[in-house]
Formats: sequence, C-alpha cells, structure tokens
Amino acid sequence: MLSALRNSLRRLMRIFRKKKQIQLGFYGPVNAGKTTLANRISLDWLGREVGTVSEIPHETREVQKIENIVVSTNNGELRMNIVDMPGIATQVDFKSFKAFGMSEEEAKARAREATKGVIEAIKWLDNVDAVLVVLDSTKDPYTQVNVTIIGNLEARGIPMIIVANKIDLPDAQPSAISSAFPQHVVVPISAQTGENLPALYEAIQKHLA
Repeated sequence: MLSALRNSLRRLMRIFRKKKQIQLGFYGPVNAGKTTLANRISLDWLGREVGTVSEIPHETREVQKIENIVVSTNNGELRMNIVDMPGIATQVDFKSFKAFGMSEEEAKARAREATKGVIEAIKWLDNVDAVLVVLDSTKDPYTQVNVTIIGNLEARGIPMIIVANKIDLPDAQPSAISSAFPQHVVVPISAQTGENLPALYEAIQKHLA
C-alpha cells in the first residue's frame, strides 16, 4: 500500500514539475555501453569525458553525475543532468576478474566495490526523473538482469526508454530487444560512433522530459 502511494506521488510530482531540466539515470547490465554513451554525450556537448571505459566488468563502480547538459534538437533545447550508474548484476563473482589478470586480492577488492556500486545504483532510483536502460544489441535480451531492471522500473512507475546499443557491430540485432520489450520505446544507437543519437535526444524530449 505504501509503495503504491509512493509511486502515485512520484507520478504527480513529475506532472507538476515538468522540469526544464531532467535528471536522467543510465541503467543496464555490465558492459552494455552506459559510460560510453555518457562520454559521447558529454564530449559532444560539454567537451569532456565522464569516466573510463574498459572490457573488464564493472569498470564503473561509482555513480558519476554530469550536470547542465544542453542539447540542441529539431524540437528546441533538451536540458538534462546525466547520472551514469554502475552496471547492474544479480551476482558479482571475484573469479570473473581473475580472468583479466588480477590477483585474488585485487579481484576480491574489485568484487566488493562492484557490489557496493550495484547497491548505490538501486538507491539512486529515488533521485532520478527518468531512465535510459542501455542494452547490448549483440546479446540475448532475455536475461535475468534485464528483466529485473525493467521490472523494477515498471513497479516504481519510473518512465524509461530502452537504448539498443552497439548497432555498429555486425552481429547487432536491435529488433530482438524491441520484440523482447514491446511495451516500451526502443531506440537503436551506437554510443561508440554516435549513430542515431539525434533520434535518441528527440525520444527523450517526447517521452521523458
């Protein structure tokens, strides 16, 4: 009952706020390209990067916030703060880090930091207006992590757009993501090359801002 009331109040607050500046959280599984997307947007419009990108899982282990981004679109200006979240995982196994040459001590430390980052990202759901769920379009979208993230956002009544990232790769299948989550807006992009980012900005303006 309390949860339903909280969600109703959240929706009412969004209706009355209709902010000129939206606080937008970037959520998704590990290595889906959240930080690459945040870096691309920040570089294009602020001239600086946000964080480090790596093939090692959980490279982003702390929340990173970029404020006062102003994007010019065909429909005017889009003003937003971006909150780049650590990758969400249902479990963090230190052994996965050892495969990248880390010692057992380093791997365990990374796993502790990664677990803390996941918890922090979930807490931040109370502080965002809307979410981009960034998924890797070269991978099967039907995963426990993806369903958990999207289901949690739906339960909380948080508006979202699903970003089908990495369409620059030959094995990308953004249509598989659209089929998996037909109830949501899905925008295919390449955070690496910037392909289709204008369409993403316009979708944010239309559905989230």
